[in-house]
Amino acid sequence: MPRSKHAPLDRSITSGSDFLQLNAADAPAGGLSDWLAQRLRQAVSDGRLAVGDRLPATRTLAEELRVSRGVVTEAYQRLIEDGHAVGRGRGGTVVVAAPVAAAATASAPARPAQGPPPGPVFTAEPGADVFDAVRAAPARIDLSPGTPDLASFPRAAWLRAERRVLGTLAAPGFGYGDPRGTPELRRAVAKWLARNRGLAVAPDEVLIVSGTAQTLGLLAQVLCRRGVRELAVEDPGSLGARQHLQYWGMRTPPVPVDAEGIRVRELRASGAPAVLVTPAHQFPTGVVLGGARRRELMRWAADGGLIVEDDYDAEHRYDRPPVPALRAMLPEHVCYAGSVSKLLAPALRTGWVVAPPGLHGALVDAKRFTDLGNSALPQLVLADLMETGELERRLRQLRKRHRARRDAMIRAVSTHLPGAAVRGAAAGLHLTITFDADFADTDLAAAALARGVKVQPLSWHRQGPGRPGLVLGYAASTATEIGEGVAVIGSVLG
Repeated sequence: MPRSKHAPLDRSITSGSDFLQLNAADAPAGGLSDWLAQRLRQAVSDGRLAVGDRLPATRTLAEELRVSRGVVTEAYQRLIEDGHAVGRGRGGTVVVAAPVAAAATASAPARPAQGPPPGPVFTAEPGADVFDAVRAAPARIDLSPGTPDLASFPRAAWLRAERRVLGTLAAPGFGYGDPRGTPELRRAVAKWLARNRGLAVAPDEVLIVSGTAQTLGLLAQVLCRRGVRELAVEDPGSLGARQHLQYWGMRTPPVPVDAEGIRVRELRASGAPAVLVTPAHQFPTGVVLGGARRRELMRWAADGGLIVEDDYDAEHRYDRPPVPALRAMLPEHVCYAGSVSKLLAPALRTGWVVAPPGLHGALVDAKRFTDLGNSALPQLVLADLMETGELERRLRQLRKRHRARRDAMIRAVSTHLPGAAVRGAAAGLHLTITFDADFADTDLAAAALARGVKVQPLSWHRQGPGRPGLVLGYAASTATEIGEGVAVIGSVLG
């Protein structure tokens, strides 16, 4: 097959492309198409170009390389003839297969370049990357807590809202914005909190952040600068929250939790000037902070203490009336934090914090110098979903679905783990079960994972001693998966 003749390349000028870091000056004289085709084959072989990737338009790549369009067209044609790519008209040229040698290499067992193989996921002393390791661990059934039903993310509603936002957003809206968050989302959050949590909050009091995790990080930085280096936490309480606070230099003395919530007497005895609580649905026990205990905690705060209220799972309730937020009782001493991670998806990395007046400005400064504020476009889309009522419709749908899945988990525990005590069933996205026995719950979690079921050991979330147990999430699994997963745990216990 005759090859087209191409104009000689002027090597005195730059003739490179960001695409695969191609530089036509590296090509041998008279062999541009051969050189380009070979470079593309290599990229497919080593994985830089994956199956499904679309190659740049021939005209675009030719202009970047400063070669004739025929050079690129001919190189693409060779890949098509080899069976590595296919032309799809307006869809461009798409990679459809890797070279045979690459496929054989990929099928060979992978060996680490250096160092020992990864250690066990479930250890008595979990490291900083423990949740990354848990998420990466393969499992047939995932009963991890804290994960919503990601498969039900409202893609169509999100796309409709995104189109509305992009259709009306003026050019300045694509620039740097207010580090506090877009005015639209701050207004929408203020209305959301008023309707769903009974909080009277002005939009200017709302600070948009990247989830509750960032709230804790910003708050720890601000408090440390003011000489506050202790923030008490519930015990048991969230391992992840404790890790975030400790990373930023905060000590986290434990305060026991009982059937009424955090024990305020022990909080006073700890001497800690601040405390992190989950009063609406305590993690991981699921208890609600009782009325008398709430009043006692308010008296502690009025004496100069700071309450950090993580409104964890407050919207997800099934068998009990809503619990008022602590922020409504003593706003000048409560820093309120919420997010859409459990309502929409953690991937959005969107939450809010309403701080006491004495902390608000410092938190805004910390946010400004951390990242200049959250991405504006997702904020505007979320504001649209809130204002149109779409988010509340989703909440109603989720409550119905989650109630059915919770009921399935309770039935499964009753059948396969009859000796387990169940806690936290009235609300939230998880159950906690404890056993009246003496064994390491990390071993139980490891054995379940070996059989394809992912759970979390209760001991991870404790600083003091306690009964072994598991924290089981049900929001992201079907009733059938929940039943099978709990049955596996029962078989492990024998």
